[in-house]
Amino acid sequence: MSMNQNPSLHARIKIFAKDNPLVSWWHIISTTVLLALAVTGTLPVEPLWERLLCSVLSGLLLVRLFVIFHDQQHRAILPKSRLAEVFMRIFGMCALCPSTVWRSTHNDHHAHNCQLRVENIGSFPTMTRERFQSSTGIEKMKYLLMRHPLTLLFGYVTVFFYSMALQPAIASPRRYWDAWPSVLIHLGLAVGLVLVFGWVAFVLTMAVPFLIASALGAYLFYAQHNFPGVVLQDEAGWTYEGAALDSSSYLKTGPILSWFTGNIGYHHIHHLNHNIPFYRLPEVYRAIPELRKAKTTTLSPADIIRCLRLKVWCPASQQMVGIKGL
Repeated sequence: MSMNQNPSLHARIKIFAKDNPLVSWWHIISTTVLLALAVTGTLPVEPLWERLLCSVLSGLLLVRLFVIFHDQQHRAILPKSRLAEVFMRIFGMCALCPSTVWRSTHNDHHAHNCQLRVENIGSFPTMTRERFQSSTGIEKMKYLLMRHPLTLLFGYVTVFFYSMALQPAIASPRRYWDAWPSVLIHLGLAVGLVLVFGWVAFVLTMAVPFLIASALGAYLFYAQHNFPGVVLQDEAGWTYEGAALDSSSYLKTGPILSWFTGNIGYHHIHHLNHNIPFYRLPEVYRAIPELRKAKTTTLSPADIIRCLRLKVWCPASQQMVGIKGL
């Protein structure tokens, strides 16, 4: 039986949808300070091995601060803080994720999570088997390119620089007023690093951290809704709670990676109520037995391959399948 049969589940987790401002600020400040120290360590004043280590650490800390940004944009933490709003808007522009674009696309994603429809705003597109078969060659190529592993691996350029910043800046500069500043700030930082410290500094201070953060972030987002056992529905059969529990994964990680990813692995709980702060998600998981029956995946190579092989939705078998033989 699907977990979405329990009508009181949403009400039972609602009590967790309240942040502690002191705890929220602690996570923001501590993560920002650690990121600043890691970035400083990538500059040409330290041995190369230390710079490489700090570069990787910067990428992981970028992921953590991005998840905190994600929570603040949901108003899950510090919903009334003007200072937090300003700080996160600045971070969003620096991280190639301007707030106007993120809120527009991500809110749409939550409102239509894993719903079969023509447009997939804020998420990876999903075609039915029949629709894929009837598509033109160019349409198939574009579709498969958007779901290709290399698109995720180079999410720095494909997902963030282009899709989240440059494309909205060109398409609707007034609506997404912070998109052009995001692009220009990012390019300005890159040029400044090259001119002042050289190309190696650019690679270690900016390119590697953003490549790591974007690739990990893009894959996490992909695997949270593209995994063996995921359920997709058309508009008539879709429910918010059902999509949270049957179409959002629990991505198991160890405690260290869970810290760096801001507990985003508890994605089924997040989609059940996005106002629950990220640092309370494990608490909810422990408190509600039904949530421990979630559909799971991991970051093991075998699970990653299983997720990446899924391409289209097959209505007949009610599952995601590959394109072999299509």
